Amino acid sequence: MGTKRPRPVVLDAGALIAIERADRRVIRLLELAEDIHVPAGALAQAWRNPARQVRLVRVVSAEGVEIHPLDAASARAAGQLCAATATSDAIDASVVLVARMVDGVTVTSDADDLHRLDQGIDLVRC
Repeated sequence: MGTKRPRPVVLDAGALIAIERADRRVIRLLELAEDIHVPAGALAQAWRNPARQVRLVRVVSAEGVEIHPLDAASARAAGQLCAATATSDAIDASVVLVARMVDGVTVTSDADDLHRLDQGIDLVRC
């Protein structure tokens, strides 16, 4: 039996805001993570003034953090997921799709909304 590798971590906008507010629990989780993934739409929801968002800038600019673009294919997939689940938040859908793609644990303040999109998604509330 080998050691179990940590799963990738996916951050939604609520997690990014928690980082900016110096939420110790979220920051500790990131310290333990090897791979961190941020959907571009979630970043757009949290990004306001980089001169004042030093923690956020530091995290999303760090080595090992991947920003996933919301390109045409992922936008269509997010829209289809919204249609299939009778929801309307395409950014939340893009978070779910990134989590599925990387088999990650999602840090979120929107657990109920993400569960509506995917009841099996692995979540950590912030």
